[in-house]
Amino acid sequence: MKPRIAVLGCGYWGSNHIRTLKALGALHAVSDANAARAEGFASEQECLALDPDELYAREDIDAIVMALPPQFHAAAAIRAVEAGKDVLVEKPIALTVPDAEKAVAAARANKRVFMVGHVLRFHPAFEMLKQLIDAGELGTVKYIHSHRLGLGKFHTENDALWDLAPHDLSMILAITGAAPTEIRGEGAALLDHLSDFAHLHMRFPGGLRSHLFASRLNPYRERRLTVVGTKAMAVFDDVEPWDRKLAVYRHAVWQDSGHWAFTTNEPSYVPVNAGMPLTRELEHFIECIGTRAEPRTSGEEAIGVLRILTAGTVTHD
Repeated sequence: MKPRIAVLGCGYWGSNHIRTLKALGALHAVSDANAARAEGFASEQECLALDPDELYAREDIDAIVMALPPQFHAAAAIRAVEAGKDVLVEKPIALTVPDAEKAVAAARANKRVFMVGHVLRFHPAFEMLKQLIDAGELGTVKYIHSHRLGLGKFHTENDALWDLAPHDLSMILAITGAAPTEIRGEGAALLDHLSDFAHLHMRFPGGLRSHLFASRLNPYRERRLTVVGTKAMAVFDDVEPWDRKLAVYRHAVWQDSGHWAFTTNEPSYVPVNAGMPLTRELEHFIECIGTRAEPRTSGEEAIGVLRILTAGTVTHD
């Protein structure tokens, strides 16, 4: 049987969870501090509308998806796992590493599933990119850079780094399999005291380097992850149509008589089966609830992402 899942937080991203869980046959209830908003979704999706304080004690709820402002995630997650609920917590799972560690430790102590909403880990193009890397198609990975640019959204608590970078950091950590040994951040606040632009420079064990650029004040959208290996380079570009989302470039670079030479080749586009990352993420959550397996995007991974965000944050007056 499908688990009975409630969504806590009926805002923009919570509403996507609500509709997707309904389509998967696992939506049981919705909850929000704004009761009228919850009632509206409950009527639309034919499920229960519950007060947040009522949610945790309900025996007919197996798991909770949390899509709250991030400053409330840790406390809500701890309350849920101590009430025996499995949780999927949207990113970031907390605003400090200690708070995140407390939430993850509480889930472990209560033997509850703790999954994090790093949704791009479930993107079919990224999954295929990871397969190519693991199979050695790119050779040894030397450099990874990601660009996540656009106009908005603007938050009162999150700057561009904390709002936009977690997805890319999750993908980078999945590729490197290790935490960075060096982190350097640069930011620029143009609208208020929160950075609207952010750069992260990272060095990983073995000499692998990575650079991340995030902006919420950019005139065009860019959603691109580039991996440079010793055999080939690959680009996951989520703005492109499905048949062009994953490209592999087999350029060649070599030394000839003491000088560097190179040849360029047209990209080959790797076939990727279309699929909604959020649907695949929630299917994985449902599977983990049933099997009690550790989620692909675990609490430990989220703590690693938070450590990088914390180290790379630039404060502004």
